[in-house]
Amino acid sequence: MLFSCTKTLIGDEGKQDEDIYLNYQTKTDLELPFNEEWYVFVGGRTHQDGGHHFITRGTGQRYAYDLAIVIDGSSFSGDSSKNENHYCFGKRLNAPANGKIIAMENNIDDNYLSGTVNDNINDSNLAGNYILIDHFNGEYSLLAHLKKGSVLVNLGDIVTKGQEIGQAGNSGNSTGPHLHYHLQNSPNYLNGIGLPAQFRNYYEDDTLVDRGEPVKSQFIRKN
Repeated sequence: MLFSCTKTLIGDEGKQDEDIYLNYQTKTDLELPFNEEWYVFVGGRTHQDGGHHFITRGTGQRYAYDLAIVIDGSSFSGDSSKNENHYCFGKRLNAPANGKIIAMENNIDDNYLSGTVNDNINDSNLAGNYILIDHFNGEYSLLAHLKKGSVLVNLGDIVTKGQEIGQAGNSGNSTGPHLHYHLQNSPNYLNGIGLPAQFRNYYEDDTLVDRGEPVKSQFIRKN
């Protein structure tokens, strides 16, 4: 079952962004922001793989990933409407690289029923509970839809790569528990141009990758 945060937002195709960043090399030494094996529901350079392409303008999401844990072909066990039945819900999330916390939210309720969005979700809180990290080089990581009350950092904190910073959840514009991750060129919340995120030293479908960009339908985990 596909859970994502791309279905209710609309924008242009971002062709100008693609022309600029086609050969972009990520400056930040990124690692995957979780410890276990996760599945890429959305991610990649093509429109078919990267479901956020059509919400690129002003949101930084062109190269965004939607990720969850999948076991035996499913992201949940039992009643899928219950957040706690999803394998990724409440799972540890880590800082993907060194940086400073420059924006965050920790007090938005997770959507009460997986598959529906709470009535109070609007343009101001689409990311739900989130963390925005400044990597001090013009690149900024955003981790979104975190579990309410799970964020372990505060504004101004300096974090190191691999440090636990929160838990996966289902808050904001989310159709089910998952992690939304993207890299952008702006320090402002959902406001910038999305950047390709190349991660280091990880497995994709059991193949070790020194540096690469995960793609839709891959299973990925840190080395």
